[in-house]
Amino acid sequence: MNAYIPSIVAMLICIIFSAYFSATETAFSSLNKTRLKVMAEKGNKRAKLACDLSEKYDKLISTILIGNNIVNIAVSSIGTLLFVALIGNMGATVSTVVITVAVLIFGEIIPKSLAKDFPEEFAMFSSPIIRLIMFLFAPLNVIFSGLKKLVSKLFGSKQDNKMSQEELLMFIEEVEQEGSLDESEGELIRNAVEFGDLTAQDILTHRVNLEAVNVNSTKEEVAEAFTESRYSRLLVYEDSIDKIVGVIHQKDFYCGTGVTDKPVTEYMTPPVFIAPTQKIDDLLETLQRAKAHIAVVLDEYGGTLGIVTMEDILEELVGEIWDEHDEVEEPVEELAEDTFSVDCTISLVDFSDRFDLKIEAESVSLGGWVTEQVEHIPEVGESFEYENLLITVTAADDHKVDTVKVEIREPAPVEEE
Repeated sequence: MNAYIPSIVAMLICIIFSAYFSATETAFSSLNKTRLKVMAEKGNKRAKLACDLSEKYDKLISTILIGNNIVNIAVSSIGTLLFVALIGNMGATVSTVVITVAVLIFGEIIPKSLAKDFPEEFAMFSSPIIRLIMFLFAPLNVIFSGLKKLVSKLFGSKQDNKMSQEELLMFIEEVEQEGSLDESEGELIRNAVEFGDLTAQDILTHRVNLEAVNVNSTKEEVAEAFTESRYSRLLVYEDSIDKIVGVIHQKDFYCGTGVTDKPVTEYMTPPVFIAPTQKIDDLLETLQRAKAHIAVVLDEYGGTLGIVTMEDILEELVGEIWDEHDEVEEPVEELAEDTFSVDCTISLVDFSDRFDLKIEAESVSLGGWVTEQVEHIPEVGESFEYENLLITVTAADDHKVDTVKVEIREPAPVEEE
């Protein structure tokens, strides 16, 4: 019996190394690199070594696979010889069953499960050992690395390792669900990721809602415009709103001694003009360079489509910004059960979401879509049906629809043939 002890000890050593290689593979594939880098910056030498090894992942995984195969083949060979010597011709079959179960449980399942639960800790523990093994297997790694490059050239494999925006947003959602980020932090990061996709036309204030004064306005008219609008800046136009010639600031109009006596042209600043397709991250830089707060968005004919303010841009990052003069108005007001009053400045997307509709239209606002449906400027009292809704115009002027009443109706029953 003593003659078999060296074989048993060798098999145990091989299974221990098999467990080590399996756990190391799982740990390095599951670890959080950011967490390791933080620990490394705080002076943890093993964390720094683990970070360095994770950057050489191809060599690391090649070393692990070579080592794991060597010990698994070794334990299988030693086990076969041992069981054949013990029980004869049936030894090979018994050895296959016993070694397979032992390697599967003790060399794969248990170590991988433990490493998955504590990836950073095991990676730091394993790093000095695996670095030594990588040094010993360096010649083999060179051979396998050359074979990998050859295969890559033969099949022309080109993999883009950059994370897409969709993947990044999904990663943020996962981190938020794990509790590392709260809801407000996650929303801020999502807004920052999607910030570069928005254009000026996505966030502009339309021309029908602009406050502006004529270049020849008297100081009384300008003062009245500032008082009624409560804005700190006003647009200045010549002849019509399509010809914006400047922007006046309230602090330039109200000087130390009261209202300025200068004409509007002397204290207004030149406007910043932009195209509706300009990205808002570029627009932010444009406004910063021009030291301006407002950009005038021009349509394809050179007329005024609307404006974008610095506040509009910042709200896309941090959410709605309210001050003491802002009036909070809900675009949808419930009048009765299944009956609502809706402000037509609401976006068509928000209206569709609110009433669970699928609307495909060129219009951006509800008012524009209502006009599309009736094919003319609607009058008060006009109505039309859309899916299970009855939409009635309740307020309008010669140019646009202001509010509509929306009644939700039960869908008509389907008659059976």
